[in-house]
Amino acid sequence: MKVFLKITGALVIIAILLLFLAIQRVDYTPYFETGYYKITKERLDSLTKELGNYKGKVYIGFGIESITPVLNSDRDDPETGKFVRIPLAGYGGRQGAPATGIHDSLYVKSVAVRVGDRIIVLVGADLLIMPPEVSQQATKHISKSSGLERGDLFFSATHTHSSVGAWSGGKVGEMFGGAYNPNVVNWLTKRVVKSIEEAVSDLKPGKLGVGNFDGKGYVSNRLVGEDGLVDADFIFVVAEQDKGKKGIIGAFNAHATTLGDWNMETSGDYPGYWQRKLEDEGFDVAVFHAGSVGSHTYRSHGDKFEKSKYIGEALADSVLKYSALVSLSDTITLSAMTLKVEIPEFQVRISDGLRLNPSLARKLFPKIGEVYLQVLRISDLIWATTPSDFSGETAITFKNAMHKRGFYALVSSFNGAYTGYIIPCKYYHLDAYESRLMNWFGPAYNPYINYLTGTMMNEISVKH
Repeated sequence: MKVFLKITGALVIIAILLLFLAIQRVDYTPYFETGYYKITKERLDSLTKELGNYKGKVYIGFGIESITPVLNSDRDDPETGKFVRIPLAGYGGRQGAPATGIHDSLYVKSVAVRVGDRIIVLVGADLLIMPPEVSQQATKHISKSSGLERGDLFFSATHTHSSVGAWSGGKVGEMFGGAYNPNVVNWLTKRVVKSIEEAVSDLKPGKLGVGNFDGKGYVSNRLVGEDGLVDADFIFVVAEQDKGKKGIIGAFNAHATTLGDWNMETSGDYPGYWQRKLEDEGFDVAVFHAGSVGSHTYRSHGDKFEKSKYIGEALADSVLKYSALVSLSDTITLSAMTLKVEIPEFQVRISDGLRLNPSLARKLFPKIGEVYLQVLRISDLIWATTPSDFSGETAITFKNAMHKRGFYALVSSFNGAYTGYIIPCKYYHLDAYESRLMNWFGPAYNPYINYLTGTMMNEISVKH
């Protein structure tokens, strides 16, 4: 009995020590008192001094590449997109099971815009996010083949939860996207690079215009329901080549989760229906970018794929109506800012005041990637991109500020890294999915990113 008690006591002590090492208190240091802020602020000040506008004739180019995998092959082949198995990314409930079929095809699409010698490329993919490893590898390849740098590339994804997985490591990453497969990363990278190269080589004189409409019937606040604000603004950019192709880029803030974890076939969800409808109705290329989807969900009707089709095609019908009213110009203003952002250590909470030891969190969570904030002025649109599910409630504040200066504005998500959810600070202590499990970097991170994003949008909007 004494031996048993000694062993039990020793195990209890070991468990307490392990628990002590695994858990820390949440750090509430204000961001403006941290080293990561000071480094990033110096970079921002330097960017602001160098910021300039390009004014003149606009050139437009398009590139489209399929990222629809060939399933159940006898071996993986990153060159042709053939794979033994492909898990779908988006839901932990699928437990990494392989896709059973192709419901609708998936694509990566790029739109290149040039004014003078300044080129930017807007890249949208039918993926959950733009995987960090894919964006980094693609940037390296493009730098060698086309001379474009990271600051020239504006990544996003549709945020469909029924697309290709296997591109993320870490226990949490693999929980939502299946076991990591480097062949999938290489294949996606090749397709992203090819679409960018096609768009740049396709540059031709053209025209461009911006429009919007109220999509309030198709989006709601999923974090706090009727107690929260909703950004229902659907922003779109019409880009046409003279005597050539006609394209459109759209951004909306409703999560692409009309299809649940019951679905085991690839699908672009409602953004896929949106793109196909527009490409059937006169546009050669339709590209969807997830807007400020953090805390926002869809509103639709029907069951299963009927939900996806209803909202996707309804939004497409509105675009067809309002895009016909947009005034296109062959002369625009183009400018861009790309800020490399230093981030704090992980603060993944297990309770409101306690967090996992950052070294343990780093082992469990996927690699974040190189974190950037980007802001683009294109015609009369101010467009910010973020490495996150960015909150639609927060975006409203920025958009209102830009509207007062005569600009359309939007904040999109998934720009090539992933740092979890960025939500309004007032919700930080809320015990919910977005504010607890997916708020990875502590109470200072949300105001930090919001400050940087707002400052960059302000700077680029006042530069003439």
